[in-house]
Amino acid sequence: MSRTLQEAAAEAAGCTKCPLAETRTQVVYGVGDPHSDLLFIGEGPGFHEDKQGEPFVGAAGQLLNRMLGEIGYRREDVYIANIVNCRPPGNRDPRPDEIEACTPWLTEQIALIDPRIVVTLGNFATRFILDTKASISRVRGQRFAWNGRTVIPTFHPAAILHGGGERSSAFKGLQADFAEIKVALDEPVVVPEAAPAAPTVGANEQVPDSEQLGLF
Repeated sequence: MSRTLQEAAAEAAGCTKCPLAETRTQVVYGVGDPHSDLLFIGEGPGFHEDKQGEPFVGAAGQLLNRMLGEIGYRREDVYIANIVNCRPPGNRDPRPDEIEACTPWLTEQIALIDPRIVVTLGNFATRFILDTKASISRVRGQRFAWNGRTVIPTFHPAAILHGGGERSSAFKGLQADFAEIKVALDEPVVVPEAAPAAPTVGANEQVPDSEQLGLF
């Protein structure tokens, strides 16, 4: 039987699998509704997140909360996580060994939450999840099928704040992407119909040559 997110977070709190354990204040595992249909994935904790133990609590987090409000959601209605759970020194990009050490935590989070929609925030998370080299400006707002879920990439809120805020064209793009997220969430869940059972052939029956070809 799988464990709960709370149990997984308790184990992750003592993780020492990579060098980030030596410089972090605390592990920032994730926050939100453990059964949400909507999961946000960012890059990693920053200064404020490292201090408070919760992702997206600074200015970028306030913008994320605002965007959620514009589509009728609250922070507690979704789940928010990161590629890595510990702050890289100086907010540098996570290194490959650090990502590798943290990937099992994220994989388990996704499995336990089981979201329908995954929103990747920024270049780093998008390239990691979709295994692509495409820039966020080229793929943002689009839908991608991924492990039985839908991934919708969008700008990282911090990039919006550093690039002119509400006056920037990127901000309008962020709003459009969140509108698309709302559309995806509101769409009915389609349960695929079971495939019809293959007809059985008796021991003394012969299958026509054209049907035999279809069996191989």
